[in-house]
Amino acid sequence: MAIKSIIPATYFLLFLHLLLPLASCIKTKQVYVVELFGDHTSDDKTLHEVENSHHSYLLSVKETEEEARASLLYSYKHSINGFAALLTPKEAKMEGVVFVHKNQPKIYSLHTTRSWNFVGLDGPLNPWEEESDHTDGNLLARAQYGKDIIVGMIDSGVWPDSKSFSDEGMEPVPTKWKGVCQNGTAFDSSQCNRKIIGARYYLHGYQSAFGPLNEKEDYKSARDKDGHGSHTASIVAGRVVPNASAIGGFAKGTALGGAPLARLAIYKACWPIKGKSKHEGNICTNIDMLKAIDDAIGDGVDVLSISIGFSAPISYEEDVIARGALHAVRKNIVVVCSAGNSGPLPQTLSNPAPWIITVAASTVDRSFHAPIKLSNGTIIEGRSITPLHMGNSFYPLVLARDVEHPGLPSNNSGFCLDNTLQPNKARGKIVLCMRGQGERLKKGLEVQRAGGVGFILGNNKLNGKDVPSDPHFIPATGVSYENSLKLIQYVHSTPNPMAQILPGTTVLETKPAPSMASFSSRGPNIVDPNILKPDITAPGVDILAAWTAEDGPTRMTFNDKRVVKYNIFSGTSMSCPHVAAAAVLLKAIHPTWSTAAIRSALMTTAMTTDNTGHPLTDETGNPATPFAMGSGHFNPKRAADPGLVYDASYMGYLLYTCNLGVTQNFNITYNCPKSFLEPFELNYPSIQIHRLYYTKTIKRTVTNVGRGRSVYKFSAVSPKEYSITATPNILKFNHVGQKINFAITVTANWSQIPTKHGPDKYYFGWYAWTHQHHIVRSPVAVSFP
Repeated sequence: MAIKSIIPATYFLLFLHLLLPLASCIKTKQVYVVELFGDHTSDDKTLHEVENSHHSYLLSVKETEEEARASLLYSYKHSINGFAALLTPKEAKMEGVVFVHKNQPKIYSLHTTRSWNFVGLDGPLNPWEEESDHTDGNLLARAQYGKDIIVGMIDSGVWPDSKSFSDEGMEPVPTKWKGVCQNGTAFDSSQCNRKIIGARYYLHGYQSAFGPLNEKEDYKSARDKDGHGSHTASIVAGRVVPNASAIGGFAKGTALGGAPLARLAIYKACWPIKGKSKHEGNICTNIDMLKAIDDAIGDGVDVLSISIGFSAPISYEEDVIARGALHAVRKNIVVVCSAGNSGPLPQTLSNPAPWIITVAASTVDRSFHAPIKLSNGTIIEGRSITPLHMGNSFYPLVLARDVEHPGLPSNNSGFCLDNTLQPNKARGKIVLCMRGQGERLKKGLEVQRAGGVGFILGNNKLNGKDVPSDPHFIPATGVSYENSLKLIQYVHSTPNPMAQILPGTTVLETKPAPSMASFSSRGPNIVDPNILKPDITAPGVDILAAWTAEDGPTRMTFNDKRVVKYNIFSGTSMSCPHVAAAAVLLKAIHPTWSTAAIRSALMTTAMTTDNTGHPLTDETGNPATPFAMGSGHFNPKRAADPGLVYDASYMGYLLYTCNLGVTQNFNITYNCPKSFLEPFELNYPSIQIHRLYYTKTIKRTVTNVGRGRSVYKFSAVSPKEYSITATPNILKFNHVGQKINFAITVTANWSQIPTKHGPDKYYFGWYAWTHQHHIVRSPVAVSFP
């Protein structure tokens, strides 16, 4: 995993605490979110009018108008009806509001060429050279390359100078656009064009917690100094750029986004940790995130791509992405979010709200081979994008634990941690360093410090076959757990073990692909066990896309002075914009579809097999479960014609929040009815049942978006522990748009359930509705008490 999202615990405690001197004494002020009565959208008022209204509330507790205006950080207009302000605890007790609460100390962090060919979007690259007939089945042509669909990118900004963001040949900005191009350091209105049509940045939350931005560490503007934001934006909507490649010429080819004529709106809400290297993480505060979503809704975006999450699952009440996304869905904005990079441990995924499309990460059929040649002639497969070669000579191969300083605890041994290697033993050698502790790139730096000529990164058992490709600072390669054991055995069995790391090469059409990335966060969803998450997986490993000229390919601020225009990066941050681009294409083809219909089309047409025809696998080589891959690997071409969709309305989501008892916490003016559906009966394209005792019947509704007259037949595959049936088991449609209800019954087979199963042990199956070439497939996950 190339993206680091670990924030030191100290920063959590510091979040949103600020001491300010006032008059003759010092009063402790904190950021409070004040939520007001009334419609949360306030569409009939200008932002200036909304701000004046919020000032009037602050004047009731502040001594002067100047102090009231200075304390207001943000006015929210399109998500919640309220504002964020610096207040003392006493001032926070103002009257006439729904409630006032301290902003929660939650800090979010930021969680391509070949990938689009891999999923079948391989039509003509220049839209203006396309023939006028767009009915030939080419998805990009049918969608007019995402023309005039606006994607909001909430991230670390953008590097507007990249060729990926050229507006050459594009038509004028759509009249529906209501946003702005905010001036700032090294970024003014001239940086916006017909591709990047808007840009904003948000600092109040960050600066209220950590003080003024250090402008040596980042731009006080929407310009991206990190690289992450430029990378994700170009994956969604980057223009055609021939001969793009990463450092060392890896992955050379034509770079383009999934929807190359879509428009980009940039919302920079993520900032560096003060004094820390960028690879160690970043900070996206609650109130900055919420304001970015709030503005995006008002500006008129069609899709929101948010490659941001929290380090552990958090409740809907605390999760501003979930809260803001619900208000976005009210405006029929598709919200796509990354699942997180905390895998392969279970119960780790972020962004589990059912109105969000939650995306896991998997590989493409391209890899970067950098084999190891042993002196006995054996070739060991390795992977790397290190642009350094060690020549044709063999060098001694040693294990890190054999060249360390004596006395290291056994649990810290073998990992090449900082200052652990003895230069007199490591000098001139290739060192095998194991994963499990420490950062991958830093291991190479430690070998370099000790005088090693190369290093091999060995996977541990947890990472299995998922081998990362990194741009190291000395000749290096990475190997699977199985190959790590082979190398260890070779060292132990050979009097004079010698090896050389061969130069890396780009290899296409590798098999099997896709497979799940080990870092991709896993279910089950512990925020609400009635909703199966993630929803889908998409390319997120070794993705080539645009980069900033202010950050090296590793993001190691203090070590990496290399400059690249395009970079290979991995994470669910990269898979999220792939699905966002697919949502753009579906919106362009089906402008009347709801956000739920788009999610359903993507999920029910997803692929569950790889390019060898076998089930998708995880890092262990075993079949991946829906808790890793969701419904499967996205297939945009199939999603454009799904046959049936599971639709859901904004009102359906409100009823869902009623059942969970969180409607008021979302600041929604809605009186919940006395009775409503169970959460598991939200019309979702997948089913998760937690603690099935005997039998459960779940109602679903499908809408015909395929042929007018069609008959769909039911089929199911379930494990021996339960059965899946449908009533009725044949659906007969007479016209497009027709809705038919059915019930899925899941029945436990207790004679086949192990005695020691536990409620967190899930068993997986699926059911499908089939008509000719349409297969509408839904995964099922069941646990028992």
